Amino acid sequence: MSEENKKQEEINENETVNTNEEVQDKNQEMQEEQYEGQEEQQENKISCEEELAQEKDKFLRLFAEFENYKRRTAKERIELIKTATNDLMKSILPVLDDFERGLAEIKKAKDKELLKGMELIYKKLLSTLESKGLVKIKVKKGEEFNPEIHEAITQIPAPNKKMVGKIIDILENGYKLGDAVIRYPKVVVGK
Repeated sequence: MSEENKKQEEINENETVNTNEEVQDKNQEMQEEQYEGQEEQQENKISCEEELAQEKDKFLRLFAEFENYKRRTAKERIELIKTATNDLMKSILPVLDDFERGLAEIKKAKDKELLKGMELIYKKLLSTLESKGLVKIKVKKGEEFNPEIHEAITQIPAPNKKMVGKIIDILENGYKLGDAVIRYPKVVVGK
């Protein structure tokens, strides 16, 4: 029996060694799998952070683009209103000139009631236009001619030497809309 016992012990030892090796192999495999899982989680975490950063960047760019769009459309709207107002005022100016000429003729006729009514309408029209930003450019006869603010229609011989280079007559009044001149005063200059 002793031989049989020895064989049995050898078999048991081999099995124990094999079992220990298997356990060590399994432990090593589990550690490798755990390490790979941790690496994968780390990569996923980095990937998620990168994706979050990209989405934040997209959001900020989209927000900035929208803000620029709002500013641009507001500016375009203001420009459109200014242009429309400018065009309207330019088209009303000849009517205003005709009104002034009509008032001058009514003054010659000496019809006081008609003159009062027309002056009232004229003042109302002028005050409405002024409330929208229209301002008459003040020009006086005898004032020095300035090519930057006056438009010379013609030159005539001056009645005296003091009137040379000065305004002799005003043919049409000039107007500003805000700070921009929409029509320069048309004048006759003495030479």
